[in-house]
Amino acid sequence: MTMEFVPTRAAALDRLAAFAPRAGRLYADGRNVDNGPDAHQAVSILSPYVRYRVLSEAEIVRAVLAKHSHQACEKFVQEVLWRTYWKGWLELRPAVWSRFVAERDGITKGGGLAKAIAQAESGSTGIDGFDDWARELVEHGYLHNHARMWFASIWIFMLGLPWAAGADFFLRHLVDADPASNTLSWRWVAGLQTAGKTYLATADNIARNTGGRFSPKGLATRAVALTETPISGSQPLMPLPHYDASVPALLLLTAEDLTPEQVLPRTAAIRAIIAVDGAPGWPWGDAAAAFVGGALDDAATRAEAHFGCTAARLATLDPAAIITAVQAAGVVTVVTPYAPVGPVADALAAIAVPLAEAGLRLIMIRRDWDEQFWPHATRGFFPFKERIPELLEALK
Repeated sequence: MTMEFVPTRAAALDRLAAFAPRAGRLYADGRNVDNGPDAHQAVSILSPYVRYRVLSEAEIVRAVLAKHSHQACEKFVQEVLWRTYWKGWLELRPAVWSRFVAERDGITKGGGLAKAIAQAESGSTGIDGFDDWARELVEHGYLHNHARMWFASIWIFMLGLPWAAGADFFLRHLVDADPASNTLSWRWVAGLQTAGKTYLATADNIARNTGGRFSPKGLATRAVALTETPISGSQPLMPLPHYDASVPALLLLTAEDLTPEQVLPRTAAIRAIIAVDGAPGWPWGDAAAAFVGGALDDAATRAEAHFGCTAARLATLDPAAIITAVQAAGVVTVVTPYAPVGPVADALAAIAVPLAEAGLRLIMIRRDWDEQFWPHATRGFFPFKERIPELLEALK
């Protein structure tokens, strides 16, 4: 599978169609093998498309189940639902994202630590495999999931570097950079997500699953889990205001969901569209920004055709510009697909106040998939996994 991520829904659908027949035994047997860039044989490489919902989890699972029994493609379906689980888990505990941001921003920038982080990020530590993955990440904006785990383990337990700095390195370079999947995966490796349970990379595992390409020496032989102040329990999923599709509105399109035609009914009374490139400080890196820009162009074109009105672009979620556009459209309602915990959600919360002061309403619409699955992310993944078949059945 090529590492080129063409930022269009058509390209995403083509990649899904090519992968779906291989989502059964071929995926299950080879999903842990990292053959290197442009040589992946088993994994789907759909993550950038599902990250920004150019493709939805529902249509990916539907396409795979059209080719295989649930039992045959169970491993792949579970991987799709891991993403859903991470998103739901963070949605029910938004303070974990705030804690990561504070910890990342509090890392000392000078001295030996800064030098060690720079060496790790540039791939100049001398560690076989690790250095290659660092360079691969920067060059391609993507790493195999197993390589991400190995990299994080070496970063934390061999190099002794702050996990939040490593998570930030990934955020700044991954095309599929995601607040939930990235943050919580790094926490899981570090022994924070499941308290006391760590992931330790071994030379044998790396050699076996890279076809002998890498066999690093001197890896840590034990992993002491990191600790933190206990996290408060999960909170209920926030209810959203009712959306009346017959009320004229302006559609606010962000990269958190780039298939608005799946979220809003075709009959929605959309009078204008604003497509927003990002939020303050986001997208984090050049690779993600390039992909988001192209995918947003594609989504705006589709939205124009679907809703029968033109789309304007904004560089960021600026309340004054949005208020002007809403007033020009002659409406008082702004509707947008739901933004999960992260920078876009923070920015939407910030603009809701000035919009309300101007007499305007901001309404978010959450997908049925999220409404169905997220409330069950209250504990670990395995209790969540047990609910997958019945929840998929409920969603038809």
